[in-house]
Amino acid sequence: MCGIIGYIGHRQAREVILNGLKRLEYRGYDSAGIAVIQDGLGLYKKRGKVHDLELLIQDLELNATSGIGHTRWATHGVPSDVNAHPHTDSQSSFALIHNGIIENYDVLREDLEKKGHTFHSETDTEVLAHLIEEIQKMGSLGFYEAVQQALLQVDGTYGIAVVHEEYPDQIIVARMGSPLLIGIGEDEFFVASDASPIVGYTQKVVYLEDEEIAVITRDGYEVSTLKNVPHTKEVHELALSLEQIEKGGFPHFMLKEIFEQGDTISDCMRGRVILNENRIQLGGLDGYVDKLLKARRIIIAACGTSWHAGLVGEYLFEYLAHIPVEVEYASEFRYREQLIDENDVMIVISQSGETADTLAALREAKKRGALVIGICNVVGSTIARETHAGVYTHAGPEIGVASTKAFTAQVTVLAMMALLLGKENRTLSEESMKELLSELDSIPEKVNEILKDTSEIERIASLFTYAPNFLYLGRSYNFPVALEGALKLKEISYIHAEGYPAAEMKHGPIALIDEHMPVVVIAATDHTNEKIVSNIEEVNARKGRVISITSNGQSSVNRLAEFSVTIPETHDCLTPLLTSIPLQLLSYYIAVNRKCDVDQPRNLAKSVTVE
Repeated sequence: MCGIIGYIGHRQAREVILNGLKRLEYRGYDSAGIAVIQDGLGLYKKRGKVHDLELLIQDLELNATSGIGHTRWATHGVPSDVNAHPHTDSQSSFALIHNGIIENYDVLREDLEKKGHTFHSETDTEVLAHLIEEIQKMGSLGFYEAVQQALLQVDGTYGIAVVHEEYPDQIIVARMGSPLLIGIGEDEFFVASDASPIVGYTQKVVYLEDEEIAVITRDGYEVSTLKNVPHTKEVHELALSLEQIEKGGFPHFMLKEIFEQGDTISDCMRGRVILNENRIQLGGLDGYVDKLLKARRIIIAACGTSWHAGLVGEYLFEYLAHIPVEVEYASEFRYREQLIDENDVMIVISQSGETADTLAALREAKKRGALVIGICNVVGSTIARETHAGVYTHAGPEIGVASTKAFTAQVTVLAMMALLLGKENRTLSEESMKELLSELDSIPEKVNEILKDTSEIERIASLFTYAPNFLYLGRSYNFPVALEGALKLKEISYIHAEGYPAAEMKHGPIALIDEHMPVVVIAATDHTNEKIVSNIEEVNARKGRVISITSNGQSSVNRLAEFSVTIPETHDCLTPLLTSIPLQLLSYYIAVNRKCDVDQPRNLAKSVTVE
């Protein structure tokens, strides 16, 4: 979850690294640091955001042309100057940055303390630095070999980059479970956690795999395994532009990404929804559709917002294709009794393609013989490389920590998959398929219609900015939307919120309802609205404040709700693509009113690459 950037070449490393850290800050923003080789090792780090580090070093003459930088999401040790990366050995001869968790750090630390090492931070990363030092000292090994041997002794995950004052023209990098890539420029090289910090310099990258280590010099790079087996790496071309990772005139990335959804859903469907042939074309599933149709069951594994998308997918697959589906928290999946085998299919969903818990579920399912299909946004990500097949969402980079366009793109992919399987399984007639494809094709225009006028949502947000709690209710396809709406509010405004199936309100949450409780009711699916009306009546009887999200023409719901936001009509099963938009906006405007950091909410990071 931390951000790593390294540079070696002909430019001033400080500028490359600072610019890179700013673009990586969505991965963590507790503290930041930089290490450069200039007349020895120069190390500068600061609690706070990258801007605080920039102020710290702004008057220093740092002309080094190689170095590393890090922005931290705290795991071991509170955010502080001391716990900030980079960390050094006891002689401060080399500096190391790290994304991941060294799980056996306490055992290693105790052993190193017995050998005379003194630690200054609470981090697991400093232990790794001292372990490298100890191995080099005791074994008379070269520095590269000492790094290799140290990594063979650690348990856990890491993406690391190391610079040494005695080797000013090299950076050592390695990966196990945490993403890392090498950027290839003109007489310059980069290392980064993802492509965002290097896209302005190069479009050529190689992705490191687990248990690979590389030495990057001014002349090139060499990659091998930790056991010295050389690897030749394929060079990939990035499908990313600077424009995509800038705010484009919006005050926040989150708002920009909300307003992009008409385009991102359209991009997700381009070349896949074939209206004139009444079919779906998903090239990433070619050769695997029959296996999906014959599966005993489909298991969807994901975390957070992607898990909510998976819940929508469960309704879609079962309704449109009549295939049984189970949705699992990826973080819990591998701790369950494993009853998955070659008769099952697992679909893993992750915006980044690097979510640690989702990767763990993927690998467990593969080990047991299941077909594993990925739905992710980032080309070349670990999930994209390790799954048997998959579908990209093509949503473009999502910088805001609270996911918005990734959710609707994931639901769009799941809808297309369900339609494809429904047609192949003959659970959908040609006429039903035609109607649903036409409705799906119209969704981007309807999203843009919602976004044309957000004034009513802004007004509602201003009235409930300081509400202590929110309740979100939905039924059927919109129960997962209720969960997602509550999550968005929690993530960026720090207001306690819960999502429930509407009928479950009577089984506990109704005790919370009084005149101070805003209740968001998502009532856009015709076949459940009669029941939703009863739920609203129950809230009103207890003086709750009802905010309804309804489609045009739902007069019975609008009449009972104190506040109402209307969306265009569509087929019931596609309503989550529309109902989620007002909820995203509601959470955004409330967070802005509360003066919260919308793009970088406290304690969170965009890509959860540690378990």
